[in-house]
Amino acid sequence: MLFPTLNFGLFFLVVFFVSWFLHRKPDGRKLFLLLASYFFYGFWDWRLVFLLTASAFLNFMAGRLIENLPIRRKLILFIAITLNLGILGFFKYYGFFLESLAELLYTLGIERDLPFLEIILPVGISFFTFQGISYIVDVYRGKVQGNYSLLDVMLYISFFPQLVAGPIVRAADFMPQLQAKPAPNHLLASMGLLLILWGLFKKAILANYLSVYLVDPVFFDPTRYGTLDLILACYGYAVQIYCDFSAYSDIAIGVAALLGYHFPKNFDQPYRADSLRDFWHRWHISLSTWLRDYLYIPLGGNQHGTFKTYRNLFITMLLGGLWHGAAWNFMLWGTFHGIGLMVERFMSGFRNRQKSTLHRYLMIFFVFHFICFTWIFFRAEDFELAISFLTAFGNWDIPATLVTPFIVTMIILGISIHFTPPQTLNRIETFFNRQPILVQGLLVGFVIVAIEAFGMEGVAPFIYFQF
Repeated sequence: MLFPTLNFGLFFLVVFFVSWFLHRKPDGRKLFLLLASYFFYGFWDWRLVFLLTASAFLNFMAGRLIENLPIRRKLILFIAITLNLGILGFFKYYGFFLESLAELLYTLGIERDLPFLEIILPVGISFFTFQGISYIVDVYRGKVQGNYSLLDVMLYISFFPQLVAGPIVRAADFMPQLQAKPAPNHLLASMGLLLILWGLFKKAILANYLSVYLVDPVFFDPTRYGTLDLILACYGYAVQIYCDFSAYSDIAIGVAALLGYHFPKNFDQPYRADSLRDFWHRWHISLSTWLRDYLYIPLGGNQHGTFKTYRNLFITMLLGGLWHGAAWNFMLWGTFHGIGLMVERFMSGFRNRQKSTLHRYLMIFFVFHFICFTWIFFRAEDFELAISFLTAFGNWDIPATLVTPFIVTMIILGISIHFTPPQTLNRIETFFNRQPILVQGLLVGFVIVAIEAFGMEGVAPFIYFQF
């Protein structure tokens, strides 16, 4: 069940009215939202609901045991994290590692019949696994209590707005909201509506058009296209993935807000970054902070010398790439970012900390183009296609066929939206909040009709659904 569809619209209308009807009965409301989340998840494959339930129950029991058995808490945490990662590894990486092993054995001249299995990749497994791990680790660290009810933990891990593609919400942020008595909040609801509309526009108009008319054709067979088409496709994908993923985050945050819950911001103009470190403070913020708090810092962070700092940066980004997908191109994407962060940290010791305006803009330009280069490996279906794409940059003799006013306009519009000052968005929100409910409804209806009229027919899945 995709967000910008009639099915989801009808589903959410029912959830919205029933959940607020039950707002005076907190446990009843939470139970209803849990069942709604299971219905939402089961829409893809009802069998996966059992996996989601098992994950929630595992982390609930681990949290309770860590809280009640302090002597064994480290062992319990280790077992729980191992089980979480084991489930994730089986469903997401079993086939990849077995195929890699088979290729290695073949190279060595060894023939073996390996136990290949046809495994369905559960939608959103990377996201709800990381939420579960963050819960038990935070219980272990004393940041949240481990005595939350099974219903609370199950809803925290299964809550449908962020279930399949984030943002990854911390228990310390969400659990207190479950304990508080829900009350209608006009400002929160207005913000939610605007975020949903903003997300629908970015997805239906910008991301989908760029995908169909530029990015998908070029990445399907880059050898057919000229150098200018490939360069434009790199820029186009940078805009597409930002509009696509930030659109999902906006809609998820907006849907949660309409139900009375606050989710953290997941994007902050990432292409404005003047360093890779700054980029990861702005891009997929919930994942980058998760990797920092639950992987980089536990590895030692930057507290144990230069070599270990570089090692920790590299491992964190390599595993961050692997988190996105079981493929060598994702690992290479993470490797590029890891090496980039290492080089950047090394060079920082030779630079003046005070940057001139010109230097900052030059760094923004350089970082953006480095990101565009790494997106090639992220977008390509496999490593061979990424190499084919890079090789095709020499196709100067092939005339450009995709450099059209329409495509260029879409890219410029996407970049303009990305660089829209936060103050402008705040003024739009303030203007919207001041309008009577009837006027707000008319404005919302007008925008939805416009998106429906100008958007593409059909709904393409969000890019991050595959993770």
